Amino acid sequence: MVEDVLVSVIVAVYNIEEYLPRCVDSISGQTYRNLEIILVDDGSTDGSGRICDEYAAGDGRIRVIHKRNGGLSDARNAGLDAATGKYIGFVDGDDWIEPDMYGAMCEACEWERAQIAVCRYKQITGKGVIDASTGNSVLLSKAEAMEIYVCGDERYLIYNSVWSKLFLAGLIRGMRFPVGKNSEDIMFTTKAFCKMDRLVYLDTAYYNYVLDREGSIMNEKAGERRLKDEIPFWREQIAYIRDAGMPELSDKAAYHFYRRMLFYYIDFMESKQTREFAGKIVKQLREDKKQGQIGRIYRKEYVAAGDKVRMRLALALPGVYYYIVKLYDRYVIPIRTGEAWRKRK
Repeated sequence: MVEDVLVSVIVAVYNIEEYLPRCVDSISGQTYRNLEIILVDDGSTDGSGRICDEYAAGDGRIRVIHKRNGGLSDARNAGLDAATGKYIGFVDGDDWIEPDMYGAMCEACEWERAQIAVCRYKQITGKGVIDASTGNSVLLSKAEAMEIYVCGDERYLIYNSVWSKLFLAGLIRGMRFPVGKNSEDIMFTTKAFCKMDRLVYLDTAYYNYVLDREGSIMNEKAGERRLKDEIPFWREQIAYIRDAGMPELSDKAAYHFYRRMLFYYIDFMESKQTREFAGKIVKQLREDKKQGQIGRIYRKEYVAAGDKVRMRLALALPGVYYYIVKLYDRYVIPIRTGEAWRKRK
């Protein structure tokens, strides 16, 4: 029976006393009761550790690990070492989940014999909630899921984040998050996907992701994070997929990496404080062009003609490329959006 399956839920906790009760209440209040809830207090200096202990005293399913501060990856690794469930999920301590999240995901894995379940998530912003759920569910083969994961598909929200997923413990046994790095989910999820046989996707927003919380990792030193952690992980992903025997998908990953690099360049150009990072993006792209990597990828038949033009312009005249993009965003997109709206009427 599905109810007999133990699900381990790992929560990394660090100085989030204001948000932690909402998070833990949402997990302990799941309609699926067979949970092992592991709260990893990563050396908190506020009241977070005390709150963890209070919850553990009132619920036998909750275990607390108090450890010296080592960062999010180190805390999650400590949780992985302690987990005993058949399936393992992750929740960030400043987020929360819907009551039926783990029941739906565990049942889907069991019925479909899938090693991973993925759900959609709501983005909680200061301006409101973004939720594009359809309520559909679909079983995907490894090849189908990998294609969506690497290339994107508006019908699915299959991204790097581990907190929107439930993993078969045996699938990720021995895997670890890279300590001391941000954007650690990129390679963890990539490795798990490369090992799986099938994935079940639930297009229901069971997870509530708090976007842009003040003081969160995503808000601190975006330039350093992208250059030091994110970009090397994307490059590692490309190599890993190739080594896993999927060279064509690796090339597609490289194509989407270069598109992402151009987005990063525009983002960094928006502020004087980050324009030095924009220059570093261009330097990396020009080095890849010199080595023949960009030319090889951009000769592929699936590369859009517009992307070829954008890359050539960005490499030759990055400043001009930036201003053209800004003019396009300011004048062309509003016109197209208005035309699309009028056609729907």
